[in-house]
Amino acid sequence: MHLVVPLLTAAALFGTGVYAVLARRNAVLVLMGVELMLNAANLLLVVFDVWWSDALHAGQSLALFVITIAAAEIGLGLAIVLLVFRTLSTVNLDEMRTLADHDQGFAPVPPGHPRSRADHPSPVVTADEARR
Repeated sequence: MHLVVPLLTAAALFGTGVYAVLARRNAVLVLMGVELMLNAANLLLVVFDVWWSDALHAGQSLALFVITIAAAEIGLGLAIVLLVFRTLSTVNLDEMRTLADHDQGFAPVPPGHPRSRADHPSPVVTADEARR
């Protein structure tokens, strides 16, 4: 079998995964897109391991490692999605803005708010303050 067939299959899988991650707004479909990209990488690992006739079968061993990491990732990801669904009653990524950290400049905090930076001294010490 030619090397082109599995390479094109892996490219199609990876492209489908990228599309699912970038275009979908459903968190479960985004996780499925990530899994598609990992499976494309696994396919390439196994194909090149067979193509180069590696004595240690390093590509297959690494593919098994990636499968294990992907299983842990999907389990943790689905647990987070389930918790967010129970909290917000949605899995739409656009409606999950309440999870953003507003102290990092994502949204202005009004003056007088308990999390306002003006109310709390800065933990950063300037050179002039350190000399005093």
